[in-house]
Amino acid sequence: MLYLVPTPIGNLGDMTQRAVEVLKNATIIGAEDTRHSSILTQHFGITTPLISYHEHNEARRTQELMERLRREETVAIISDAGMPGISDPGARLLAACIAEGLPYSVLPGPSALITGLIGSGFPADAFYYGGFLPPKSGGRERELEAAANRRETSVFYESPHRLCKTLEAAVRFLPGRELCVARELSKTFEEYRRGLAPELLAHFTAHPPKGEMVFLVRGLTSREWRDREKAAAGE
Repeated sequence: MLYLVPTPIGNLGDMTQRAVEVLKNATIIGAEDTRHSSILTQHFGITTPLISYHEHNEARRTQELMERLRREETVAIISDAGMPGISDPGARLLAACIAEGLPYSVLPGPSALITGLIGSGFPADAFYYGGFLPPKSGGRERELEAAANRRETSVFYESPHRLCKTLEAAVRFLPGRELCVARELSKTFEEYRRGLAPELLAHFTAHPPKGEMVFLVRGLTSREWRDREKAAAGE
């Protein structure tokens, strides 16, 4: 049986009882970073062996873990933080299980994506998730331009050393659009900073951010969408 097990994105108190039980009872745990995950397992008294399962060995490890699953062993997959399979390893092994008809379960739990979306205060009834923004300027600008023309809230992951470059591009492509930078989620210095791109750029230039974060773009309002449709129709 395969289990995809979410782990806390910051506060260890967010670990569920079921997640702890699954990890304790598993035969093996595939972890994105075994050194990081060992802190979690030691905290909860989990003695199940850890093996590395990350983007650089995912193809090879998937075959090894599939052999265990075929022998009806219990395999759990965790990432450094949040839900495996969302910008983290896990999807390849799950797809292999589905292809062979092997049983699996995905435990509900912490996710920076959903936490950041709800905490932003932006509409969450429909949203677009774009993963990590591209590191190169061309790809980053294309994503922001697409976000500027979208009705739904756009949600991305971003790293601290690229945030200001993203905000510089947002000044050009998202003028007047409300943005939110959600950082240190569930931790002591949790912050949801909303504002226009120039305001956020000035703040984070003066106060360089730390830790990975969620970058959100409010979508077009119904009125803005109707105005664009009318303009496109030549009305």
